[in-house]
Amino acid sequence: MSAKSRPLRSAPSRRLAAVGRCQLAGLLALRVAAVGACVVGALLLLPVGLGLRVLPPAAGALRRCGALARRRAAQWSGVQITAPDPLPRSAGARAVLADAGFWRDLSWAWLEPVVGGLLVAVPPSLVVYGLFGTLVQPFVWQLLDDGNWYAFIPVHSTALMLAAAVLGLGFTAAGLFLAPPVLSLHARWGRRLLAAPRKAELQRRIGQLADSRAEVLNGRAAELRRIERDLHDGAQARLVALGMRLDSATRLLEEDPPAARAALLEVRELSGRALEDLRGLVRGIQPPVLIDRGLGDAVRSLALDSFLDVKVEVRLAGRLPAAVESAAYFAVSELLANAAKHSGAGRVDIALAHEAAGARGPRLLVTVADDGRGGADPSRGTGLLGLRGRLATFDGSIVLHSPQGGPTTVTLEIPCASSLPKTSSC
Repeated sequence: MSAKSRPLRSAPSRRLAAVGRCQLAGLLALRVAAVGACVVGALLLLPVGLGLRVLPPAAGALRRCGALARRRAAQWSGVQITAPDPLPRSAGARAVLADAGFWRDLSWAWLEPVVGGLLVAVPPSLVVYGLFGTLVQPFVWQLLDDGNWYAFIPVHSTALMLAAAVLGLGFTAAGLFLAPPVLSLHARWGRRLLAAPRKAELQRRIGQLADSRAEVLNGRAAELRRIERDLHDGAQARLVALGMRLDSATRLLEEDPPAARAALLEVRELSGRALEDLRGLVRGIQPPVLIDRGLGDAVRSLALDSFLDVKVEVRLAGRLPAAVESAAYFAVSELLANAAKHSGAGRVDIALAHEAAGARGPRLLVTVADDGRGGADPSRGTGLLGLRGRLATFDGSIVLHSPQGGPTTVTLEIPCASSLPKTSSC
């Protein structure tokens, strides 16, 4: 799954949580201001030499503040901010000054307390001021003199106190209502300053494409070797045996017809086994149901073959590119196998959907959720890492959410367009 936090139960709780998050973002802005001041101080000390020692750790602290802000933007608002390459631990002042991301971090450190900090301070301020007018003002207005004002209301009578209480409720409601959009606006504001420089992003993209291309070539070479080995050890061996038995049966036709008949029966059995080997090999390359019926029916066939209780929901308007269907099919097959072998699951829900429009363009969404014990960790095995490499070929992504105790949810996203005519039953 995405890096977003788990949804809260109700809209009021979400808005109240957003107010608290605005307050935390404001505290982070104060921390960023302090770290930014240290960085500026280190820059001013460069001419006397002391800054050469102080600048790298200060820049590292600032980079960590930026990483925290990016993580919170993704978790709280779903705004993904590309991060610059991390500063090497042994980087000196020269490397820091040459890093384009450092100067973007410094610009953010100076502007975030003023712009971002003031922005996220609005909802908590409205809520606190509103609660004061609603819960405190009715009990203290008689103890104050005639100069007691709440907002624009002079509170010196019961009627005006009630009006101030109603206004306080309005302030509180406004703060709760504004908190989520203000939090989202703050995240988008941070993305303008914290996103990796365009040049660095292009270099990283080139590196990712080179890595994925190498993985594809290596995978293709390994697949060709597997096919060659399967042909050599399976179908080819049976065909050789088939030819030898045919030759033997031919020699026995005139000398010993019953033995020739038995040899021909054995030839028929060998031909059937060779045909089964070839069919198994073809299914390993590309399942016929996937070619003929499409991704939806192919995943349904996986569900029927699995001993787990598998529910498949398909929302595909038509056929997808063959390479995308193949990648999604084998990814689902791998996830079903993982659920059966490692998670102790009894039920698996699979959802296939295609989004034709969206901020990130058309894409295939595959969600596989099981009720197992959770705790899946890509670092402990190669299955999920292999899926990530398979999807990287299409610029796709895989998001895992698997807390201890379960459930486990894996979300796959593959950019693609649905342009082929519909031929499956989904």
